Amino acid sequence: MEKLILKNITKYFGGFRAVNNVSMEIEPGELYSFLGPSGCGKTTLLRMIAGFETPSSGKIFLGKNEITSLPPYKRQVNTIFQNYSLFPHKTVSENVAFGLQIKKIPKVEIQEQVMEMLKLVKMESEKNKYPSMISGGQKQRVAIARALINKPQLLLLDEPLAALDLKLRQHMLIELMNIHDMVGITFIYVTHDQGEAISISDRVAVMNEGEVVQEGPPEEIYEKPNSIFSAYFIGDTNLITGEVLDVKDEYVELKCKGSDNFYFEIDSAYHFIPNVGDKVTVSLRPEKIAISRNEPKRKDYFNIVPGIVEDILYLGTHTQYIVKVGDLKFRVFSQHKKVYVDEKELDWEEEVFLFWHDTDSYLINEVREEMLPVKNHEIPL
Repeated sequence: MEKLILKNITKYFGGFRAVNNVSMEIEPGELYSFLGPSGCGKTTLLRMIAGFETPSSGKIFLGKNEITSLPPYKRQVNTIFQNYSLFPHKTVSENVAFGLQIKKIPKVEIQEQVMEMLKLVKMESEKNKYPSMISGGQKQRVAIARALINKPQLLLLDEPLAALDLKLRQHMLIELMNIHDMVGITFIYVTHDQGEAISISDRVAVMNEGEVVQEGPPEEIYEKPNSIFSAYFIGDTNLITGEVLDVKDEYVELKCKGSDNFYFEIDSAYHFIPNVGDKVTVSLRPEKIAISRNEPKRKDYFNIVPGIVEDILYLGTHTQYIVKVGDLKFRVFSQHKKVYVDEKELDWEEEVFLFWHDTDSYLINEVREEMLPVKNHEIPL
């Protein structure tokens, strides 16, 4: 297997720049995801890797071989599309065998490889059925088997689970991870679903407006976003904008409009070091915040602020609270509807305390120009 290398890839459609100067290296055997909203350029980038589009500028290498201008059939790359693209007039086994038949592989060898692939994707019992006779998840497995039987160096998956229902998507994610582990080739996965990308990827490239805004392991991107866009797009977060009042060895003191000062620890390995007077933004994930009627001890939590419950939304796995703190509104996720000390449920308009550790937030060297729409609720921060 070879490393995939993209060097300064740019793509124009007329006067529209769909991909802007993207460079990256994807290691052999990685499960790598392009993640971003609709129109961010992720599918265009995938299509250039596949050979369906040609870059306006830049180069693509598979190992030492440049493949920028090679047609798709000359690349060791296979693509699985959202609609599966199975032949309706061929059976499951005939669909899987198609690529080998084109290569004029001996019939006995084709049959052996087809059964091996169908066993891999757990579809051997459906081999004689037509696509119209199997479910969406089964069609996805057939498409994977048909792609893998050609032994590509890269398997490209363009939002392959988008047409499936939630339960089936979750099941197929696990199947994809297992198949990837068994075959060991490089998977490149395109999705707008943050949950999919975070759960299956070795590394993720977060894209916006044709550019890669952050690249790294899912945990790093979630816990240490490098921009307001990454913090907002990956998961849920509270974005707190303020002015730096003081910078100590272990924390930053930040003044937010209409609120008490907040303190944030800086880890020099990941954070930038701000200066007094700088305008900055802090990302604080809702699940990092604890909520209670009773004020905790200051020695246990660095940040403790009083607030009033404005809204409560029960979501099954957790309860979401919207809490007003001065001119700010915080979203808080609690795993249980019952809260600390007295075991009584919180109610609307109730006075509470929010508290979190100084290492639970992350400092971003950026201030947004306008309010971002907040998922589920409009919360001006």
